[in-house]
Amino acid sequence: MGAREGSSVNKVVVATTVMLSFISFWRAAAIVLCDLGSSAYYAGGIAEGYVGKSAPWFILGIMLFAAAVRAIYIESCTMFVRGGVYRVVRAALGGTLAKFSVSALLFDFILTGPISGVSAGLYLAGLINETSDLLQSPGTKVNPPYFAVFFTVLVTLYFWRKNIIGMHESSRKALRIMQLTTVMVVILIVWCIVTIIQRGFNPVPFPTLETIHFSNEAVGWLKDSPLTGVWAIAVLIGLGHSVLAMSGEESLAQVNREIASPKLKNLKRAATVIMVFSLMFTVLVSFFAVMIIPDEQRVGLYLENLIGGLAMNVVGPLPLRLLFHAFVVVVGTILLSGAVNTAIIGSNGVLNRVAEDGVLPDWLREPHRKFGTSARIITLIVILQIVTIVLTMGDIRLLGDAYAFGVIWSFGMEGLAVLVLRHKKKQKPEWKVPLNPRIAGREFPLGLILITGFLLTLGIVNLFTKQVATIGGLSFTAIIFLVFTVTEQYNRRRHAYAGELEKFRLETQEMLSQETIKVRPGNVLVAVRNPHELRHLNRVLERVDTRKLDVVALTVKRVSRTGGFELEPEQIFTRRVAQLFTRVVAEAEKAGKHVELLVVPGRDYNRAVVEVAQRLKSNLVVMGLSAKMSPSQQAKAFGDAWERLPQPRPQLSLEILDESTGKQMFFNLGPHPPRLWPEDVELLHKLWLDLTKRGLGHRLHHRDVVRVALRQLESALGSEKADEIMKELKEETSHTEEE
Repeated sequence: MGAREGSSVNKVVVATTVMLSFISFWRAAAIVLCDLGSSAYYAGGIAEGYVGKSAPWFILGIMLFAAAVRAIYIESCTMFVRGGVYRVVRAALGGTLAKFSVSALLFDFILTGPISGVSAGLYLAGLINETSDLLQSPGTKVNPPYFAVFFTVLVTLYFWRKNIIGMHESSRKALRIMQLTTVMVVILIVWCIVTIIQRGFNPVPFPTLETIHFSNEAVGWLKDSPLTGVWAIAVLIGLGHSVLAMSGEESLAQVNREIASPKLKNLKRAATVIMVFSLMFTVLVSFFAVMIIPDEQRVGLYLENLIGGLAMNVVGPLPLRLLFHAFVVVVGTILLSGAVNTAIIGSNGVLNRVAEDGVLPDWLREPHRKFGTSARIITLIVILQIVTIVLTMGDIRLLGDAYAFGVIWSFGMEGLAVLVLRHKKKQKPEWKVPLNPRIAGREFPLGLILITGFLLTLGIVNLFTKQVATIGGLSFTAIIFLVFTVTEQYNRRRHAYAGELEKFRLETQEMLSQETIKVRPGNVLVAVRNPHELRHLNRVLERVDTRKLDVVALTVKRVSRTGGFELEPEQIFTRRVAQLFTRVVAEAEKAGKHVELLVVPGRDYNRAVVEVAQRLKSNLVVMGLSAKMSPSQQAKAFGDAWERLPQPRPQLSLEILDESTGKQMFFNLGPHPPRLWPEDVELLHKLWLDLTKRGLGHRLHHRDVVRVALRQLESALGSEKADEIMKELKEETSHTEEE
């Protein structure tokens, strides 16, 4: 690493353990199901469009096989592996397959948004058109594909803006969405069962050569081949068209690090919840659709709107069915729109990890000057998604074909990587995919080989049956492969850091503490993010004597759920961090003060900062003003993170500096004496004087007045006076700074 002439080597402490708030297996399952559950809205209809009425059996087969794929991800989670997807797969399978694997995964994420958004748009269009028919208002009808394109572009642009600003992934929101979805699913299942009891049902034919009816597009280049007359090949083709029903399984590995202890046990519990829910939702929807909706209606109207078709064909009065249809669409729009956001976050995470592995140029990851997000990567992803949406013009089947290409090859590469890593790694995983017979004294991973082999077989079958998807997928993969190859070679030729950067010595720490970082209790923690906005650091250096009080400059390396692997120290201490700390060192040298440098990985910025403050026994945290929030909102978000810390929580103060005005704002976290305005103190004293004259005398203290007033307020908030009090408090906060 280059350094300025005469500068010393600066130590940087790199925390290799991600600062995470741990979640229950219910929340972990909810996060995965927000991805996996969304496919229930379109998978059954796409499959039936290709293979006919026997499609539900293929969906059932895929969802049962998904449990085996889940086992691969559970084993991968128990392997302690550092590095991004590219680095890990390269170590296992070599550079060529690593680039192919990442390309397929990226192709998967790029298509998740369009297919989810288009599906939501088609459901909305179906509801609008059916309501128009009921109201006999043909002028309000919409063209479903065009409406779906318009809706998806709008949703994608909305989440593009949200991600540019910086959107936090919330397990709480995922849980609420899945609770709402569960209510809808339970109502749907019960209503469908009642309908079947009253009306009877159409049987779902088991897949045979007589009952599998391939459409013209279903067999692709095998159209005139005698292979399609072989039952086993026909079943493989049908499964290949249904494989997108298990898209989202990779999310299990992404949430693994956040699952609370006992991790493996809770990981298995989450996998069980996922399996039960997906069988009850995705599979039953496909079966009920064939059993309840008349063939002509289902094929003609509802293949792209299957759950909406079910809602309109159960027993009951039309207004009630239409109301339930609206509920189905609202839930689906929330679920599927969430998948659009997940796709942007996931793609951003994949490309950031690839860049950290030295494959993409650093300029692509330059942070937004105002929001600090990887805006260039996010914009590139959204451009690719919008191009995909417009080119496909709302064709859900075409999107499904392309999506299945990315899904199956991502799973296949994951299986291969786990298989090779199990052989290469000396450390045995905590849990293994079952079926490991011992042959000649050596363990043979039969289960893992069978699952991976079947995944690759489905991938090969899809290459021959999905013409447009194969051409598009291979073209995309070839382009990304070429980009990765060129940029990787370019990065290798460059020095690790340019000459204008300081030289840093990295010291890794698994667990942070005040002792390991070698700072004294009561230190000042300065959160730094933008090398161009360090005025708050300068203010601290101006007023703090670092001989008596330590100053720590902290930056948080934001990580997403995407990736599933731990980071190497050099992936945490990236060139961006080096640029930031070069400026920090320059400011410290200018002030003639010593500053400790610390970088930690974390998902929730505020949680990471407040947890570091707890571990270092800091008294004061100093931040610049957020570009997204007011000072009060920023302090509230930081305070919420403090409230989530384990007991005992530290006494901590927060200072926020507005870079543009130089104004400083101070906030105390947790229970603390309030800062009263002079007029408040005067009013309190006036009340005390008045009360002492009423016979209480010297026994009454100011605190007694405050205590009684607080009790009266607490009581009044539970009475009819609550609205009046809230109105007065709102008026008060509208013209005063929040404490």
